[in-house]
Amino acid sequence: MVRMSRPPLAPLFYISAMVLLGAYFMFAAVQGDYGLFRRAEVEAEERSLRTELDELTAEVARMENLTRRLSDSYLDLDLLDQQARDVLGLIRNDEIIIR
Repeated sequence: MVRMSRPPLAPLFYISAMVLLGAYFMFAAVQGDYGLFRRAEVEAEERSLRTELDELTAEVARMENLTRRLSDSYLDLDLLDQQARDVLGLIRNDEIIIR
């Protein structure tokens, strides 16, 4: 009586476990919290925030310039006249307003 031997299942189990672990880590490297897709999202958000920072920096510089031009040490009369017209609604005696 010849008995047929079956191939051992342990190596097959270890190989399949390693393949599954490798697939999991590959998936995590691409789509996980620290994966490639998340990195691309973070870089896009960084570019957006840098653009916003540049715009805000320019606005702050403009406002600092206007504030300096209206300070006691340096008074720009044209800017003061413009601000008085815009904020207070003042006009000169020789002007005509058309609405």
